[in-house]
Amino acid sequence: MKHLLLIILVLILNVQNNLYANSSSNELTISINNKDQEKTINGIVTDENGLPLPGASIIEKGTLNGVVTDFNGNFSIKVANQNAIIEISFIGYKTQLVKASVASFKIQLLPDTTTLDEIVLIGYGSANRKDVTGSVVSISEKNMNEGAVTSPLQLISGKAAGVNITQTGSEPGSSPSVRIRGISSLIGGNDPLVVVDGIQGNMDLLNQIPPSEIISIDILKDASATAVYGSRGAPGVIIVSTKKNKVGRSTVEYIASSAIDFIPKKLDMLNANQWWEQAQLVGVPASANHGSNTDWYNILTRSGLTQNHTLAFGGGTDKFSYRASISAILQDGVVINSNNKKYIGRIQATQSALDDKLKLTFNLNSGITETKSSVQSIGRAAFTSNLISNAYVMRPTDPVFNSDGSYYTDPNVFQYLNPYAVSQTVTNEGQYDNLFGSLKADLELTKGLTVGWFGSWRKTNNTNGFYLPAVSTSSYAIDQNGYANINTNKQNEKLTNVSLTYKEIFGDHSINALVLYEWQNQTYQGNYAQARGFLNDIATYNALQLGDLSKVVPGDLSSYKNDRTLVSFLGRVNYSFLNKYLVTASLRRDGSSVFGANNKWGSFPSASVAWQIDQEPFMKNQKIFNHLKLRGGYGETGNQQGLYPQNSISLVGGAGVTYFGGSQITNFNVTQNANEDLRWETKKQTNVGVDFALLDNKLKGSIDVYTSTTDDLLFDYTVPQPPFPYGTIKANVGSILNEGIEIGLGYDLIKSDNTTLTLAGNVSFIRNEVLNLSGSINGVPLNTDYVSWGPNSYLIEGQPIGTFNILHHTGKDGVNSETVLDVDDNGIIDQGNESPDRLINGSALPTYTFAFNPTFQHKNLDVSMLWRGSGGNKIYNSIRSTLSYLENIGKSNVLESAVPLGLFNSKYGSDLWLEDGSFIRLENVTVGYNFNLENVKYIESVRLSFTGNNLLLITDYSGIDPELNLSGGNGFGGDNGIYPRTRSFSLGLNVKFK
Repeated sequence: MKHLLLIILVLILNVQNNLYANSSSNELTISINNKDQEKTINGIVTDENGLPLPGASIIEKGTLNGVVTDFNGNFSIKVANQNAIIEISFIGYKTQLVKASVASFKIQLLPDTTTLDEIVLIGYGSANRKDVTGSVVSISEKNMNEGAVTSPLQLISGKAAGVNITQTGSEPGSSPSVRIRGISSLIGGNDPLVVVDGIQGNMDLLNQIPPSEIISIDILKDASATAVYGSRGAPGVIIVSTKKNKVGRSTVEYIASSAIDFIPKKLDMLNANQWWEQAQLVGVPASANHGSNTDWYNILTRSGLTQNHTLAFGGGTDKFSYRASISAILQDGVVINSNNKKYIGRIQATQSALDDKLKLTFNLNSGITETKSSVQSIGRAAFTSNLISNAYVMRPTDPVFNSDGSYYTDPNVFQYLNPYAVSQTVTNEGQYDNLFGSLKADLELTKGLTVGWFGSWRKTNNTNGFYLPAVSTSSYAIDQNGYANINTNKQNEKLTNVSLTYKEIFGDHSINALVLYEWQNQTYQGNYAQARGFLNDIATYNALQLGDLSKVVPGDLSSYKNDRTLVSFLGRVNYSFLNKYLVTASLRRDGSSVFGANNKWGSFPSASVAWQIDQEPFMKNQKIFNHLKLRGGYGETGNQQGLYPQNSISLVGGAGVTYFGGSQITNFNVTQNANEDLRWETKKQTNVGVDFALLDNKLKGSIDVYTSTTDDLLFDYTVPQPPFPYGTIKANVGSILNEGIEIGLGYDLIKSDNTTLTLAGNVSFIRNEVLNLSGSINGVPLNTDYVSWGPNSYLIEGQPIGTFNILHHTGKDGVNSETVLDVDDNGIIDQGNESPDRLINGSALPTYTFAFNPTFQHKNLDVSMLWRGSGGNKIYNSIRSTLSYLENIGKSNVLESAVPLGLFNSKYGSDLWLEDGSFIRLENVTVGYNFNLENVKYIESVRLSFTGNNLLLITDYSGIDPELNLSGGNGFGGDNGIYPRTRSFSLGLNVKFK
C-alpha cells in the first residue's frame, strides 16, 4: 500500500507539472549592463538539449571571481571590464570561453566524452575527479566487461587495483565474491556495503540489479572515503548508479546476449580398463567389477546456456523524465537439472517543480528469481561434497541402472551413493522475491543552500524447499524413508535521511558542506520445518504433514523474528583554496541496537587533503605533466556485519528432553554468554596517493600506498566454565594488519580521430598479519592462538590469516604408506594444532593481484581484452588427496596420477597436497561493431558483439581451477571440489530505436 501511495504521488506531480512544460531554448543568453568599467553579466547556461544546467561553474578567467548557476541555469557575475573572458564549465561538458564585450550570442555546452568519467560518487553526493581527496575508483559503462554477464561484479572484474573479485565455479545464480584491500575481519564480515541509487544494503542488493541497467560503479577504498558510512564502511563501499533517461528525449532500447557454456577441464580419472587393472594389483575381488564402462562425469554434465534480455524505454519533457525496463537473466547450468531464472522490472522517474527549485526522483525495483540447484553437500561419510565431485568417486565399472530399471547401488560399499540418481530424484529449489523503492526530494531554499530528504523501503521473501527420497540411493534417505525440509526467510528494511547541503564560493575559497541525519531499521523473520518417513514422493516438501510425525525430534521446527536499528549523524566539509589546496573532513556518529549496553554509540572521523601540484606557478613552464595531484588521508570506520540483534545478551535454548515423574520435560540451558561491552570492529587506515597525467595526457594513472589496522576484532573466544556459563563468548579482542601498494596505469599508444589503442592495467601488493588474538574480558584472560581455520591452515599471531602449518611429506615406507618428517625427532608424529612437527608453509591469501586490459577502436569497430591473475598463495588440494590413495580403489575410482604416485594410504594431511595457487587467466575478449543508422526510419543504432570468457588459464595447480573461496572465513584455502568453472562464447545485440 505504501509503495502504491508513492507511485500515485509521483503521477500527480507529473500531471500537474506537465501542464506547464515547455521546451527550452538552446542558447546561452548574456546581457551586459555598463556601469563605468565594471560589468554585471547575467545569463542562462543550458545543455546539449537546450535545458538548464544547475551547478555550472562561471569564472572570470585569470581570477578567482566565480559563481555557480542556480536550479534554472541562471547566474549573475560582476567582471572587471568588457575585455574580461568568461569561462563556463560543467562536469562532463566541454568548457566554453566567451568575451564579456559580446552583448548576446548563441552557445551550447556539449558533452565531453573524455571527462564524463570524472564524475565520481563519494557517498551522499558527487564530486569532480580532480577534487577527490580519497582513494576512489570510478568505472563507467563504456569501460565495463561485456558478454553474458549475470552479476554486476562481473562487469568490473579486473578493472580496479585492490579490488579482488573471485568467481568460484559457475553454478547458475552464483555470484563472485569481492574483497576490497584484503581481509580485515574474521567473523565480522568482509563484504563491502552496497549503495544502489542511495539505497543501502548487502551484496544481495547488488544482485537484484540487472547488469544491463548499470551506468557506473564507484568504489570507495580507503577509510577517509568510507568513513561517511560509519559503522558499516570498514570493508569498503560499492556505489551503483543505474541508467536514467535524458530530459526531453524519448528512447526505446533492446539489449540481449546469448552464450553457450562449456566445461574446459575435468580431473583425469581411470577409465574402466585402467581401473580394473589397478584394482587387481591391490587385491580387489572380481565381485567389485560389474562390467560396465560408465563415464559418470559425462552423464551428469552438458553444455550450458545463458541468456540476457532487457527492454527499456523512456521519455519526458523538460520538467519530467522517466525510464522503465524489464530484464530476464536465464541460466541453464552445465550440471544437469541446475538452472536459475531471474526476472527484474524497474522504473525511475524525475520531476521538477516549484520553478525548478524542487526535484523529485523515484525508483522502484521488483524481482523474482526461481532456481533449481545441484546438491552441494551429499555423499559418503568419508567423502561429502557437491554432486559433480561425487561423480569422480564412482567406479567406472558400476552401471547407472539395475536390470529392472531401478538405480544401481552396491550394498557392499558403506553409504554408497549413485550421483545420477540424486540428480534425477532430489528436489532442491527456491524462489526469491524482492521489492525495493525510494523517493528523493531536493529543495533549493536559497542560492547555494539545499535541503534533501531520502526514503527507501526494501523487502525480500526467500523460500527454499528440499526433498531427498529413498530412491535417491542416499543412505540417510533410505534409513529415514525420505527426508524433506522447507526454509522461509523474510527481510524488511526501511531507511530515511534528511540532509542540508551548502555550496558557495568566497573569493579564493570554495566550500561544500553537508549535515545529515539518518535512521535505518531492519526486521528479519523466518521459519524452518523438516520431516521424514514419507509413504510416497508425490508431494515432496510441499506436504510435510505426510511424513511420520512419530519421528519428529527437537530441532525439526524453529522460527525467529528480530530487528536492528541504526541512528546516525553525519557532518562533512569539502574545502578548496585557490582551487589547488583541497581538504575533506567528516565525522559520523552511529548508535546501533546490536551493540552491548555499554557501547551503543560510536564515532567515526576522517580527514584527507590533496594538493593540485600542476596548478602551482612553478609547474607552468614544464612540458611533462598535464595533471599531478598528491593525496593523503586518515579515517576510522566500523564493521558490524558479524553482530546480530541479540549477540550482546545472554540467551537460553532447548537442550533435549528428560523424563521426570513419568512426564517428559524439556531441558534448557545457556546457549550464549552476555557481553555488555560488545561493539563494532574499528578499522584505522592511512592512505597516501598520487594521481597523474603526462605526455600530453597519453599516460594516466594513480599510485596508492596504505596501511590499515582492524582493532577490537570480533571473534568467538574460548572462555573457562566457570565463571562463564557457556564455553565461548563473542568479544572484541584481537587485531589484524593490512598494508599494500596499488598501481593503476593507462597509456594511449595510438590516439587519432578514427583510431585509438589503449594499454591499461593495474597491480596491487598486499601483506596481511594477525597481530594478536589475546586479551581479557571481565578480568578473565583470553589466549587464542593456532586456531584451525581451514584444511591444515590456522590463525597464528604474527602470520597471515589462513597460514598453512602442516606436516612435511618425506615419501612412503615399505608398504606404501606415507611418511612425514619427525621435526623434533622424538619418534612420534604429533598432529595437534601446535605440534612441533608442523612447519609453516605459506598462506591461503594471495599477496598480489593484477590485470591487463588493452582496448582498440577503429571507427565503428572495437576490440578489448582482459587478462587477470593473482599469486603468492597456496591451496590445499583436498579432493586430490581423497582420490589418490590406492587403498580406496575397491570402493571408488582414483586419479590417473595416483598410479605413478603409488601411495596406498596415509594417516596424515601433509604438504604433498599443498600446491601453488598462482594463475593467469584470459578472462574476456570482446569484438564489437556499432552500426550508425541515422537514416533508417525507426532505428538509431545497432551494436553487435562477440565475447569469449575464460578462454585460457595458465597455472601449475593440478585441480580444476585455482580460483577458489578467498572470503577469509573459516574453511577457505582448500579445494574440496567445486561446481565446474565454465568457458563461454556469447553473441550480444544492442538496438536503440528512434
